[in-house]
This record gives sequence, structure tokens and C-alpha cells, in this order.
Amino acid sequence: MLYDIHELRRSFLAPLTAFTDTGSQLFSHPYSPFAYTPISRQISAAYELVHRLGKDYEKPMWGLHSTTINGQEVPVTVETTLAKPFCHLVHFRRNTGSTTLNDPKILLVAPMSGHHATLLRDTVRALLPNHEIYVTDWVDARMVPVSAGPFHLNDYVRYVQEFIRFLGPDVHVISVCQPTVPVLAAISLMAANNDPKQPRSMIMMGGPIDTRQSPTQVNTLATTKPYSWFEDNLIHRVPARYPGAGRKVYPGFLQHAGFIAMNPDRHLQSHYDFYMDLIKGDNDDAESHRRFYDEYNAVLDMPAEFYLDTIRIVFQEHQLPRKEWLIDGQLVDPGAITQVRLLTIEGELDDISGLGQTRAALDLCSSLPDTMKQHYTAEKAGHYGIFSGSRWRQIICPKIAAFIRQEN
Repeated sequence: MLYDIHELRRSFLAPLTAFTDTGSQLFSHPYSPFAYTPISRQISAAYELVHRLGKDYEKPMWGLHSTTINGQEVPVTVETTLAKPFCHLVHFRRNTGSTTLNDPKILLVAPMSGHHATLLRDTVRALLPNHEIYVTDWVDARMVPVSAGPFHLNDYVRYVQEFIRFLGPDVHVISVCQPTVPVLAAISLMAANNDPKQPRSMIMMGGPIDTRQSPTQVNTLATTKPYSWFEDNLIHRVPARYPGAGRKVYPGFLQHAGFIAMNPDRHLQSHYDFYMDLIKGDNDDAESHRRFYDEYNAVLDMPAEFYLDTIRIVFQEHQLPRKEWLIDGQLVDPGAITQVRLLTIEGELDDISGLGQTRAALDLCSSLPDTMKQHYTAEKAGHYGIFSGSRWRQIICPKIAAFIRQEN
């Protein structure tokens, strides 16, 4: 019912968002006479602010059309190499013509935690010049028909294993935030079964491997509410207008509300600053605001089974660090990993995955010698700062590149 009410609200707001979009252009376009009235900037800014607060945000485009290799600009094509009901494996093909590149192959596992995989755009952009990049592009659950079946956390693990096998044993796996848990599980099971296509290395960034370490506000919410509360209050059925009609999901609009509620003052200030930038004509800062919120406000629905499994297995029962997680009857034990090098990365100021939560993987992979394990804590970096922004580009990305190129 809540999802239906949300859709009804969207329908009511549609005329207002269309009107404010037109109004903003009417008072700002250089060919419009209204743009030269005394308070045109104030009116245009107010219209655009209302428009952006009420509009729908669709999945953003990657926008990575080229990269620079050895000082030369090279076109980039984004193509789907493997399509599954809940995920597309996309390849950023660097079109170098007859030139053959022997760069390391990377499987970048994006989180299924509200935002689209395009949130890792800066991650991909920095890695592209020196690596062959494949990314897990998760499908919005409301677009997946019920006939495709449910999608559990264990299914996520199986997807990761399939992608690793598809790319071959020379692949390096990078997981950002939430997928550090299923990625570690996937590789642990492959190791236990002596799978010949185990990856060469795994890089885990800001993830909830062991949320008992430095618990954050996110962890506290998951542990102070019973499992039944999440099931009863956050799970809803997809309305009839979508291909996934009837599927149980954790709706994106509820996730977005939770994101905003974590830092309401910061978002309020950001929108006020945006309004003032428009009035002052500071187009660069205004455009930066648009780009950020075009990405931040675009959210997808998560399959209910996956979300509830994550709450129980990862945050409430800590099954991975306690070595109690069974998948297809087999115990997930990272101690089985003996040949896949490991790098863990954390942000000093991470308020989503606290210090020590990702580093816990080093102890769990007890059979790996110390020479095959490394850790890095990025000073003054928050959660997003470890995979986007200047620290990512200038410090963390080069460390990952150097780690990947090391020999066992």
C-alpha cells in the first residue's frame, strides 16, 4: 500500500515538476525577455530548486566515452558481456584499434544497496587507463518479473562466482562496501572446492565484514530492531505499472529517505547553497550540485530476500566472522583461501563501515601468509572518499594498481 501511495504522490507532483522546469527556463534562457527582469535569477533559482526536489531521478548514464592511455585519447564503449535476471556484467572496452593491451583484468563488484552501479563512475574512470574493467551493474528489482524467482544473498554469492569463472583465473576482484561480504564468501567457497578459476587477488574497500568492530549508526539500526520489524515495515510489493509487479522489495524511495535522515542538516545546507549559487551565477558549483544529486537521488529497489538476508546474516548474526554461514550446505570459511592475495582498504572517517570492519578479513583469511596480505587506512577519508574524489585518484587507486601488479 505504501508503494502505491508513493506512486500516487509522483503522479500528483508530475504537473508541478513540469511547470517549475518550464518556469526556470523561462526566467533564465538568454532568448527569453523574462530573463532580463530585475528578479529573474531569484525566480529561476526558486523554480529549479522546487523542480529538482520533486522530479524523478532515473538511472544515470556512465558518461565514460574515452580514457587516456600513454598520452593518447582512446574511445571507450560500454557493452554487456553477460546478462542475468538481476545483474548485467558490463565491460568498458577500450578501443585501441590494432594495439594490444596486456593490462590486468578487474572485476569491480558494485554494491546492491540503493544506488546504481554508476555511483562507481569515478572508480572506473581512474582505473580505466591501466586496466581492463568489468562491472556488476545490478538491475532495479522492480524491473525484474516475478517469474525470474527470488534473489537471496546466497544468489549474490553465486552470481559473483559465475562472473569470476566467466572472466578467468587472471582476474582481480575489487569489491566496494556491501559486496565485500558475498565476494569473500564466493572466493572462500571456490578455494575450499579447489576451483581452478580462483582470482589472482581480492581488494576489499569499506565493507561490513565484521560489523562488531567500531559499529556505526547503520549497524546500530540493524541490531536495535528485530528482524520482524524490517520485514513488516520496509518490505512492499511493486505496483502494477512495473514489469516486476507483485515482487516483494525494499523500495528505493524508502532507502533514499533513510540516506537523507542520516544527515538532514547537510542536505538542507547543500540545497540552500545551490539556490544561492544560482542567484550569484556561480555555474560551476551549481553544476557540481546537479551532478552529485542526479546520482545520489537515483535509487533502485532491492529484492526483499536479499535485503532481509543481509540484515540477518551480516548485521545481526555476524555469520561470516563467526564461521556459521552455510551456502548450499557448505560452510563459508575464509581460512580455505591460500593463493588469492588480499588488500583491505578503510577510510579513517568512514561513518558507514567503521574502522576494523573491513580489516577483519585479514584475520579471517588465516591460511594466507602475511606476504600476501596488506591493509591501508586512508587518512581523513570518509566512506565515499575511498572510491571517489581526489584521495581515491591520487593515493588509493595507485596503491591498488601497484598491489595488482605484484607477484605472489
